[in-house]
Amino acid sequence: MNTGITTVTYPVKDIARAKVLFRELLGVEPNADAPYYVGFKVGNQDIGLVPNGSNEGMTAFYHVDDIKKSLKLLVDAGAKTVQEVKSVGGGRLIASAKDENGNMIGLIQDS
Repeated sequence: MNTGITTVTYPVKDIARAKVLFRELLGVEPNADAPYYVGFKVGNQDIGLVPNGSNEGMTAFYHVDDIKKSLKLLVDAGAKTVQEVKSVGGGRLIASAKDENGNMIGLIQDS
């Protein structure tokens, strides 16, 4: 089951400054606050700040049940793998691909 885009990440140069900006913009405190990721929950939407994130810009992540199958479907449809499936802790797997138009497509699977 694909639950659609529920996570969006922004690469940031200064995570402390970005955290202040997004705290003000979103009107909520971070629900995850680590040197490698700051996350905000707004309704059903997760907004993440990633220091030293890719230079690809913002990435929207589709939450999927089978990340390997979903990545293969993207590649079979002409996308190029950018990030192979990897664990980021807590049972969460991520991967990303770039479609033929240069758009980044992120995938997340939670166990």
